[in-house]
Amino acid sequence: MMNHVLSAITAALALFAALAAPAFAQSQWDGVDRIVVIGDLEGDYAKFEDMLRVSGLIDTDGDWAGGESHLVQLGDIPDRGPDSRAIIDHLRRLEPQARRAGGYVHALIGNHEAMNVEGDLRYVHPGEYAAFADRRSERRRSQFYRATQRHLRANPPESGVPVFDDAFRARWEDAHPLGWVEHRLAWEVSGEYGQWIADHNAVIRINDTLFMHGGLGPSFADAPRDAMNDAVRSALRGEPSAAYPDILVNQEGPLWYRGLSLHEEQAEQAHLDALLAFHNVSRIVVGHTKRAPTVLPRFNGRVLITDIAVPAGYQDPHAFLLIESGAPVTVHRGQRVPVTAVSHAETCAYLASVAALDEGHSPVGELAAACAAE
Repeated sequence: MMNHVLSAITAALALFAALAAPAFAQSQWDGVDRIVVIGDLEGDYAKFEDMLRVSGLIDTDGDWAGGESHLVQLGDIPDRGPDSRAIIDHLRRLEPQARRAGGYVHALIGNHEAMNVEGDLRYVHPGEYAAFADRRSERRRSQFYRATQRHLRANPPESGVPVFDDAFRARWEDAHPLGWVEHRLAWEVSGEYGQWIADHNAVIRINDTLFMHGGLGPSFADAPRDAMNDAVRSALRGEPSAAYPDILVNQEGPLWYRGLSLHEEQAEQAHLDALLAFHNVSRIVVGHTKRAPTVLPRFNGRVLITDIAVPAGYQDPHAFLLIESGAPVTVHRGQRVPVTAVSHAETCAYLASVAALDEGHSPVGELAAACAAE
Protein backbone atom coordinates (compact mmCIF):
# COMPACT_ATOMS: atom_id res chain seq x y z
CA MET A 1 0.00 0.00 0.00
CA MET A 2 1.28 3.45 -0.88
CA ASN A 3 2.64 5.23 2.16
CA HIS A 4 0.00 7.74 3.32
CA VAL A 5 2.51 10.45 4.16
CA LEU A 6 4.21 10.32 0.78
CA SER A 7 0.84 10.25 -0.97
CA ALA A 8 -0.21 13.42 0.81
CA ILE A 9 2.99 15.17 -0.25
CA THR A 10 2.42 14.42 -3.95
CA ALA A 11 -1.39 14.40 -4.29
CA ALA A 12 -1.56 17.85 -5.86
CA LEU A 13 1.17 17.00 -8.35
CA ALA A 14 -0.63 13.79 -9.29
CA LEU A 15 -3.77 15.76 -10.13
CA PHE A 16 -1.75 18.12 -12.30
CA ALA A 17 -0.11 15.17 -14.08
CA ALA A 18 -3.49 13.60 -14.79
CA LEU A 19 -4.78 16.84 -16.32
CA ALA A 20 -1.63 17.55 -18.31
CA ALA A 21 -0.84 14.04 -19.55
CA PRO A 22 -0.96 13.59 -23.34
CA ALA A 23 -3.62 11.34 -24.83
CA PHE A 24 -2.34 8.26 -26.65
CA ALA A 25 -4.68 7.76 -29.59
CA GLN A 26 -2.57 5.29 -31.56
CA SER A 27 -2.35 1.59 -30.74
CA GLN A 28 -1.85 0.17 -34.24
CA TRP A 29 0.96 0.45 -36.78
CA ASP A 30 1.07 -1.13 -40.24
CA GLY A 31 3.73 -1.56 -42.88
CA VAL A 32 6.55 -2.07 -40.35
CA ASP A 33 9.29 -4.19 -41.91
CA ARG A 34 11.40 -4.94 -38.82
CA ILE A 35 10.30 -5.40 -35.20
CA VAL A 36 12.65 -6.18 -32.30
CA VAL A 37 10.81 -7.65 -29.32
CA ILE A 38 12.41 -7.80 -25.86
CA GLY A 39 10.65 -9.46 -22.94
CA ASP A 40 10.95 -8.99 -19.18
CA LEU A 41 14.22 -7.31 -18.14
CA GLU A 42 13.81 -7.20 -14.35
CA GLY A 43 16.48 -4.60 -13.74
CA ASP A 44 19.19 -6.20 -15.89
CA TYR A 45 20.66 -3.31 -17.85
CA ALA A 46 23.68 -5.22 -19.19
CA LYS A 47 21.32 -7.76 -20.77
CA PHE A 48 19.20 -4.99 -22.28
CA GLU A 49 22.19 -3.16 -23.74
CA ASP A 50 23.55 -6.38 -25.24
CA MET A 51 20.22 -7.10 -26.93
CA LEU A 52 20.11 -3.58 -28.36
CA ARG A 53 23.60 -3.95 -29.79
CA VAL A 54 23.10 -7.46 -31.19
CA SER A 55 19.86 -6.35 -32.86
CA GLY A 56 21.61 -3.34 -34.38
CA LEU A 57 19.29 -0.85 -32.71
CA ILE A 58 22.08 1.23 -31.13
CA ASP A 59 25.53 2.41 -32.11
CA THR A 60 28.71 2.36 -30.03
CA ASP A 61 27.53 5.47 -28.14
CA GLY A 62 24.20 3.87 -27.26
CA ASP A 63 22.23 6.09 -29.63
CA TRP A 64 19.51 4.87 -32.00
CA ALA A 65 20.87 3.17 -35.10
CA GLY A 66 17.79 1.11 -35.98
CA GLY A 67 16.41 3.35 -38.70
CA GLU A 68 12.72 2.54 -39.24
CA SER A 69 12.75 -0.50 -36.97
CA HIS A 70 10.27 -0.74 -34.12
CA LEU A 71 11.45 -1.82 -30.68
CA VAL A 72 8.79 -3.41 -28.49
CA GLN A 73 9.70 -3.88 -24.83
CA LEU A 74 6.94 -5.95 -23.25
CA GLY A 75 7.07 -4.56 -19.72
CA ASP A 76 8.47 -5.68 -16.38
CA ILE A 77 11.50 -3.47 -16.54
CA PRO A 78 11.67 -3.07 -12.73
CA ASP A 79 12.05 -5.38 -9.72
CA ARG A 80 14.34 -8.30 -8.87
CA GLY A 81 17.36 -6.51 -10.38
CA PRO A 82 19.22 -3.29 -9.53
CA ASP A 83 19.34 -1.32 -12.78
CA SER A 84 15.77 -0.44 -13.80
CA ARG A 85 16.58 3.26 -13.70
CA ALA A 86 19.36 2.82 -16.27
CA ILE A 87 17.04 0.85 -18.55
CA ILE A 88 14.27 3.44 -18.39
CA ASP A 89 16.69 6.31 -18.90
CA HIS A 90 18.05 4.60 -22.01
CA LEU A 91 14.55 3.97 -23.37
CA ARG A 92 13.62 7.61 -22.78
CA ARG A 93 16.74 8.66 -24.65
CA LEU A 94 15.97 6.35 -27.58
CA GLU A 95 12.29 7.27 -27.98
CA PRO A 96 12.76 10.66 -29.71
CA GLN A 97 15.81 9.43 -31.62
CA ALA A 98 13.83 6.54 -33.08
CA ARG A 99 10.92 8.79 -34.05
CA ARG A 100 13.25 11.18 -35.88
CA ALA A 101 14.65 8.22 -37.85
CA GLY A 102 11.20 6.92 -38.78
CA GLY A 103 11.26 4.12 -36.21
CA TYR A 104 9.50 3.69 -32.88
CA VAL A 105 10.14 2.60 -29.30
CA HIS A 106 7.14 0.96 -27.62
CA ALA A 107 7.66 0.55 -23.86
CA LEU A 108 4.57 -1.40 -22.83
CA ILE A 109 3.16 -1.39 -19.31
CA GLY A 110 3.59 -4.63 -17.37
CA ASN A 111 2.30 -5.66 -13.97
CA HIS A 112 5.54 -4.66 -12.24
CA GLU A 113 5.43 -1.16 -13.70
CA ALA A 114 1.91 -0.81 -12.30
CA MET A 115 2.98 -2.26 -8.94
CA ASN A 116 5.79 0.28 -8.59
CA VAL A 117 3.57 3.21 -9.51
CA GLU A 118 0.96 2.05 -7.01
CA GLY A 119 3.52 1.51 -4.26
CA ASP A 120 3.64 -2.30 -4.17
CA LEU A 121 7.34 -2.70 -3.45
CA ARG A 122 7.55 -6.40 -2.55
CA TYR A 123 9.98 -7.22 -5.34
CA VAL A 124 12.10 -4.06 -5.44
CA HIS A 125 15.81 -4.88 -5.41
CA PRO A 126 17.90 -2.93 -2.85
CA GLY A 127 19.99 -1.65 -5.73
CA GLU A 128 16.95 0.15 -7.10
CA TYR A 129 16.84 2.39 -4.03
CA ALA A 130 20.61 2.84 -4.04
CA ALA A 131 20.40 4.12 -7.63
CA PHE A 132 18.40 7.10 -6.36
CA ALA A 133 20.55 7.92 -3.32
CA ASP A 134 22.62 11.10 -3.31
CA ARG A 135 24.41 13.29 -0.78
CA ARG A 136 21.08 14.73 0.44
CA SER A 137 19.34 11.40 0.93
CA GLU A 138 20.12 11.18 4.64
CA ARG A 139 18.50 14.54 5.26
CA ARG A 140 15.46 13.68 3.14
CA ARG A 141 15.01 10.39 4.94
CA SER A 142 15.19 12.13 8.33
CA GLN A 143 12.56 14.62 7.22
CA PHE A 144 10.34 11.79 6.06
CA TYR A 145 10.87 9.98 9.37
CA ARG A 146 9.69 13.04 11.28
CA ALA A 147 6.69 13.33 8.96
CA THR A 148 5.93 9.68 9.62
CA GLN A 149 6.02 10.28 13.36
CA ARG A 150 3.60 13.18 13.04
CA HIS A 151 1.29 11.12 10.89
CA LEU A 152 1.24 8.19 13.32
CA ARG A 153 0.56 10.47 16.26
CA ALA A 154 -2.30 12.15 14.41
CA ASN A 155 -3.63 8.86 12.98
CA PRO A 156 -2.73 6.15 15.50
CA PRO A 157 -3.07 2.53 14.34
CA GLU A 158 -5.30 0.07 16.22
CA SER A 159 -2.29 -1.07 18.23
CA GLY A 160 -1.70 2.50 19.39
CA VAL A 161 1.05 5.02 18.77
CA PRO A 162 4.37 3.16 18.66
CA VAL A 163 7.26 3.97 20.94
CA PHE A 164 9.70 5.99 18.83
CA ASP A 165 12.87 4.62 20.40
CA ASP A 166 16.17 3.60 18.81
CA ALA A 167 14.88 0.11 18.03
CA PHE A 168 11.86 1.56 16.18
CA ARG A 169 14.10 3.94 14.23
CA ALA A 170 16.44 1.09 13.27
CA ARG A 171 13.55 -1.03 11.99
CA TRP A 172 12.09 1.93 10.13
CA GLU A 173 15.40 2.76 8.46
CA ASP A 174 15.87 -0.86 7.48
CA ALA A 175 12.52 -0.67 5.67
CA HIS A 176 13.38 2.74 4.19
CA PRO A 177 17.01 2.59 2.98
CA LEU A 178 18.74 5.63 1.55
CA GLY A 179 17.20 6.38 -1.82
CA TRP A 180 13.79 5.00 -0.81
CA VAL A 181 12.20 8.45 -0.58
CA GLU A 182 13.63 9.54 -3.94
CA HIS A 183 12.56 6.24 -5.53
CA ARG A 184 9.00 6.67 -4.33
CA LEU A 185 8.79 10.29 -5.45
CA ALA A 186 10.12 9.33 -8.89
CA TRP A 187 7.73 6.37 -9.28
CA GLU A 188 4.60 8.21 -8.09
CA VAL A 189 2.36 8.91 -11.08
CA SER A 190 3.28 12.59 -10.70
CA GLY A 191 6.98 11.72 -10.65
CA GLU A 192 9.55 11.44 -13.39
CA TYR A 193 9.21 7.70 -13.95
CA GLY A 194 5.62 7.18 -12.86
CA GLN A 195 4.38 9.78 -15.30
CA TRP A 196 6.49 8.28 -18.08
CA ILE A 197 5.00 4.84 -17.43
CA ALA A 198 1.45 6.22 -17.36
CA ASP A 199 1.96 7.87 -20.76
CA HIS A 200 2.39 4.51 -22.50
CA ASN A 201 0.29 1.68 -23.89
CA ALA A 202 -0.40 -1.79 -22.52
CA VAL A 203 -1.64 -3.44 -25.73
CA ILE A 204 -0.61 -2.65 -29.29
CA ARG A 205 -0.90 -4.16 -32.73
CA ILE A 206 1.89 -3.95 -35.33
CA ASN A 207 1.11 -5.46 -38.72
CA ASP A 208 -0.56 -8.81 -37.98
CA THR A 209 0.81 -9.26 -34.44
CA LEU A 210 -0.68 -8.30 -31.08
CA PHE A 211 1.75 -7.38 -28.30
CA MET A 212 1.16 -7.14 -24.55
CA HIS A 213 2.82 -8.10 -21.30
CA GLY A 214 0.62 -10.91 -20.00
CA GLY A 215 -2.27 -11.89 -22.23
CA LEU A 216 -6.04 -11.53 -22.36
CA GLY A 217 -8.46 -13.84 -20.59
CA PRO A 218 -12.05 -14.71 -21.57
CA SER A 219 -13.53 -11.64 -19.85
CA PHE A 220 -11.34 -9.47 -22.09
CA ALA A 221 -11.94 -11.45 -25.29
CA ASP A 222 -13.80 -8.58 -26.96
CA ALA A 223 -12.08 -5.66 -25.22
CA PRO A 224 -10.92 -2.98 -27.69
CA ARG A 225 -7.24 -2.07 -27.51
CA ASP A 226 -7.83 1.64 -27.08
CA ALA A 227 -10.35 1.06 -24.28
CA MET A 228 -7.88 -1.17 -22.42
CA ASN A 229 -5.03 1.29 -22.86
CA ASP A 230 -7.15 4.20 -21.67
CA ALA A 231 -8.30 2.14 -18.67
CA VAL A 232 -4.75 1.22 -17.67
CA ARG A 233 -3.53 4.80 -17.93
CA SER A 234 -6.55 6.17 -16.09
CA ALA A 235 -6.19 3.62 -13.29
CA LEU A 236 -2.52 4.48 -12.84
CA ARG A 237 -3.58 8.11 -12.43
CA GLY A 238 -6.10 7.16 -9.77
CA GLU A 239 -9.17 7.40 -11.96
CA PRO A 240 -10.40 3.83 -12.71
CA SER A 241 -12.63 3.50 -15.76
CA ALA A 242 -16.21 2.30 -15.50
CA ALA A 243 -15.64 -0.37 -18.15
CA TYR A 244 -12.52 -1.95 -16.62
CA PRO A 245 -12.21 -0.62 -13.05
CA ASP A 246 -9.79 -3.32 -11.84
CA ILE A 247 -7.68 -3.68 -14.98
CA LEU A 248 -4.39 -3.18 -13.11
CA VAL A 249 -4.96 -6.26 -10.93
CA ASN A 250 -7.47 -8.32 -12.90
CA GLN A 251 -5.93 -11.75 -13.46
CA GLU A 252 -7.53 -11.92 -16.92
CA GLY A 253 -6.36 -8.45 -17.91
CA PRO A 254 -3.42 -7.57 -20.18
CA LEU A 255 -0.95 -7.12 -17.31
CA TRP A 256 -1.57 -10.44 -15.57
CA TYR A 257 -3.22 -13.18 -17.68
CA ARG A 258 -1.14 -16.35 -18.01
CA GLY A 259 -3.58 -18.68 -19.75
CA LEU A 260 -2.03 -18.30 -23.20
CA SER A 261 1.30 -19.36 -21.68
CA LEU A 262 0.23 -21.99 -19.15
CA HIS A 263 -3.12 -23.57 -20.01
CA GLU A 264 -3.36 -26.76 -22.03
CA GLU A 265 -3.49 -25.75 -25.66
CA GLN A 266 -6.60 -27.76 -26.42
CA ALA A 267 -8.49 -26.09 -23.57
CA GLU A 268 -7.33 -22.59 -24.56
CA GLN A 269 -7.66 -23.00 -28.33
CA ALA A 270 -11.18 -21.60 -28.77
CA HIS A 271 -10.34 -18.56 -26.67
CA LEU A 272 -7.15 -17.92 -28.65
CA ASP A 273 -9.09 -18.21 -31.92
CA ALA A 274 -11.56 -15.60 -30.66
CA LEU A 275 -8.77 -13.20 -29.67
CA LEU A 276 -6.99 -13.54 -33.01
CA ALA A 277 -10.23 -12.96 -34.90
CA PHE A 278 -11.33 -9.99 -32.80
CA HIS A 279 -8.00 -8.19 -33.23
CA ASN A 280 -7.55 -9.46 -36.81
CA VAL A 281 -4.04 -10.77 -36.16
CA SER A 282 -2.21 -14.02 -36.84
CA ARG A 283 -0.19 -14.19 -33.61
CA ILE A 284 0.11 -12.83 -30.09
CA VAL A 285 3.46 -12.05 -28.44
CA VAL A 286 3.67 -11.92 -24.64
CA GLY A 287 6.17 -11.88 -21.78
CA HIS A 288 5.28 -12.27 -18.07
CA THR A 289 5.49 -16.07 -17.80
CA LYS A 290 8.78 -17.97 -17.73
CA ARG A 291 8.39 -21.25 -19.60
CA ALA A 292 11.70 -21.82 -21.38
CA PRO A 293 15.31 -20.52 -21.61
CA THR A 294 14.51 -19.14 -25.08
CA VAL A 295 11.60 -17.72 -27.06
CA LEU A 296 8.90 -20.39 -26.83
CA PRO A 297 6.23 -20.92 -29.52
CA ARG A 298 2.84 -22.32 -28.50
CA PHE A 299 -0.27 -23.13 -30.54
CA ASN A 300 1.91 -23.81 -33.60
CA GLY A 301 3.54 -20.41 -33.38
CA ARG A 302 0.38 -18.38 -32.91
CA VAL A 303 1.56 -17.46 -29.39
CA LEU A 304 5.19 -16.56 -28.76
CA ILE A 305 6.49 -16.22 -25.18
CA THR A 306 9.50 -13.93 -24.75
CA ASP A 307 10.01 -14.00 -20.97
CA ILE A 308 13.21 -16.03 -20.72
CA ALA A 309 13.64 -18.52 -17.87
CA VAL A 310 17.25 -19.02 -16.79
CA PRO A 311 17.78 -22.13 -14.64
CA ALA A 312 20.37 -22.02 -11.87
CA GLY A 313 23.87 -22.60 -13.23
CA TYR A 314 22.81 -21.81 -16.80
CA GLN A 315 24.15 -18.75 -18.61
CA ASP A 316 21.47 -16.33 -19.75
CA PRO A 317 21.28 -16.66 -23.56
CA HIS A 318 19.98 -13.08 -23.97
CA ALA A 319 17.29 -14.47 -26.26
CA PHE A 320 14.85 -12.14 -27.95
CA LEU A 321 12.51 -12.08 -30.92
CA LEU A 322 12.80 -10.48 -34.34
CA ILE A 323 9.95 -10.19 -36.82
CA GLU A 324 11.38 -9.29 -40.21
CA SER A 325 9.13 -8.99 -43.26
CA GLY A 326 6.50 -10.86 -41.26
CA ALA A 327 8.74 -13.82 -40.38
CA PRO A 328 9.58 -14.43 -36.69
CA VAL A 329 13.18 -15.23 -35.79
CA THR A 330 14.66 -16.01 -32.37
CA VAL A 331 18.06 -14.52 -31.59
CA HIS A 332 19.68 -16.90 -29.07
CA ARG A 333 23.27 -16.28 -27.95
CA GLY A 334 23.54 -13.87 -30.86
CA GLN A 335 22.56 -16.51 -33.43
CA ARG A 336 19.38 -16.44 -35.52
CA VAL A 337 16.92 -19.33 -35.54
CA PRO A 338 13.75 -19.01 -37.67
CA VAL A 339 10.61 -19.77 -35.67
CA THR A 340 9.16 -22.25 -38.15
CA ALA A 341 6.64 -23.74 -35.75
CA VAL A 342 3.47 -24.19 -37.77
CA SER A 343 3.16 -27.81 -36.62
CA HIS A 344 4.15 -29.85 -33.58
CA ALA A 345 7.03 -31.44 -35.47
CA GLU A 346 8.37 -28.05 -36.57
CA THR A 347 8.12 -26.73 -33.01
CA CYS A 348 10.27 -29.65 -31.84
CA ALA A 349 12.75 -29.03 -34.64
CA TYR A 350 12.93 -25.34 -33.72
CA LEU A 351 13.73 -26.19 -30.10
CA ALA A 352 16.40 -28.64 -31.23
CA SER A 353 17.99 -25.95 -33.41
CA VAL A 354 18.09 -23.54 -30.48
CA ALA A 355 19.54 -26.21 -28.19
CA ALA A 356 22.37 -26.77 -30.68
CA LEU A 357 23.57 -23.23 -29.90
CA ASP A 358 24.08 -24.03 -26.22
CA GLU A 359 27.37 -25.49 -25.04
CA GLY A 360 27.20 -28.58 -22.88
CA HIS A 361 24.01 -29.38 -21.06
CA SER A 362 21.04 -27.47 -22.51
CA PRO A 363 17.67 -27.06 -20.78
CA VAL A 364 16.33 -26.20 -24.22
CA GLY A 365 17.54 -29.62 -25.35
CA GLU A 366 15.45 -31.18 -22.60
CA LEU A 367 12.42 -29.33 -23.94
CA ALA A 368 13.19 -30.50 -27.46
CA ALA A 369 13.46 -34.11 -26.31
CA ALA A 370 10.22 -33.87 -24.36
CA CYS A 371 8.53 -32.29 -27.37
CA ALA A 372 9.68 -35.10 -29.67
CA ALA A 373 8.44 -37.70 -27.19
CA GLU A 374 4.88 -36.33 -27.14
